[in-house]
Amino acid sequence: MKNHIIILLSFTFFTVTNPANKTNSLNKKLIEKILNTKLDEYPEEGVVRANFPRTDIKLKIEGYDLDPFMGLATWVAFQKGKKPGIEVMIMGDTVLLEHEINTAMSTALESNIQVTALHNHFYYDEPKIYFMHFSAEGKTEELARNIKKVFDSAKNVKKIKKDVPTINKINGSEIEKIIGVKGQAKNGMFKIVIGRTTRAECGCLVGKSMGINTWAAFGGTNDNAVVCGDFAVLESELQDVLKTLRKANIEIVSIHNHMIQENPRLIFLHFWAQGKASDLARGLKNALDQTSIIIK
Repeated sequence: MKNHIIILLSFTFFTVTNPANKTNSLNKKLIEKILNTKLDEYPEEGVVRANFPRTDIKLKIEGYDLDPFMGLATWVAFQKGKKPGIEVMIMGDTVLLEHEINTAMSTALESNIQVTALHNHFYYDEPKIYFMHFSAEGKTEELARNIKKVFDSAKNVKKIKKDVPTINKINGSEIEKIIGVKGQAKNGMFKIVIGRTTRAECGCLVGKSMGINTWAAFGGTNDNAVVCGDFAVLESELQDVLKTLRKANIEIVSIHNHMIQENPRLIFLHFWAQGKASDLARGLKNALDQTSIIIK
């Protein structure tokens, strides 16, 4: 009798702690219905995951035909949330052609999905592809519908040919007035650089001339200008800066780190845009206003 009791208690303990029960708290059928796909289950981690191979992209890496199995798939994973009122958290990655990136990013930002990185995974890829990483927390149905919108938004985006300037003849005085910082002119181009500081792993305080800066370089003419540059932002500032830049039709080119183990931690985002120099400057100034960067 004593042995029977021990066996019964052991079995009860196993069924309570068995990790296979973790996915039971996720509404798998609802997610599958919204995303219109079957989910893979990882019960030991309490995760369900949807994969969408980019079979429409015939990708070559240095001439090698890359099968989607080799990392050419958009995906999203769901896991039960831990905070009060948070049903699930999601993380994932989208495979995007260059002209699809900013449409997908704007859709994500407008849907309260955080964009956490944008970069390449390959060299010498034809066509050129990028990977946009994301995360979010909230209600299962809302997040599933929102991420479906992000995935769908990249479909059928057409590449637009632009009338790019052929000469550089920028008058930087208006740019200086809008942004509120002095710049430097060279051969008809104009550039501003705004520094901030962080402490490197060695304990050294590093700043503007060590590369801890936000900058913008203008070319073309004031009526038809191009601008490229980089924002150095705190992690807490990233989403608001991205939203503000996208509202100004400034394209995000990459999001990544330039350092490791710095304090405070900084994220760098590179951008590109074309338009009137004054409009571009206002878009950048509005984004700067979302940060604690001190203009001087």
